[in-house]
Amino acid sequence: MKQVTLGCFEVASIPSLGVHDTIAKVDTGAFSGAIHCTNIRVVRRGPDKKRILKFIPNGNDKHATEVEDFMETYVRSATGHRIKRYIIDTEIELQGTLYPIRIGLSDRSDMKRSILIGRRFLRENNMLEIGR
Repeated sequence: MKQVTLGCFEVASIPSLGVHDTIAKVDTGAFSGAIHCTNIRVVRRGPDKKRILKFIPNGNDKHATEVEDFMETYVRSATGHRIKRYIIDTEIELQGTLYPIRIGLSDRSDMKRSILIGRRFLRENNMLEIGR
């Protein structure tokens, strides 16, 4: 497998969520990745009360999304706090290529970049991040 080199910042798209040509931060200090989402909540629907995860990617109401296949986990934030995070599997486009990614949904409104790419993704895809 060819090794791909990424910079500290990369143009990224997550087509399934309507996120296109966004500057993502590549952070080897973060284990997992995250995308900015708002209104993240689990609802129960139907006679069997199936759990559905609803969220709005990148704060764009017209791309409001619902998924049935998701996970819940706890992650430690940069400030050391333990936070529940919902995780979905989707695809991310980097340098013109689509890659599978397991990414957390997080309110990143106080961050400069709406997408964070962590070292798990880099390792799984044989990628190397170069410094500034």
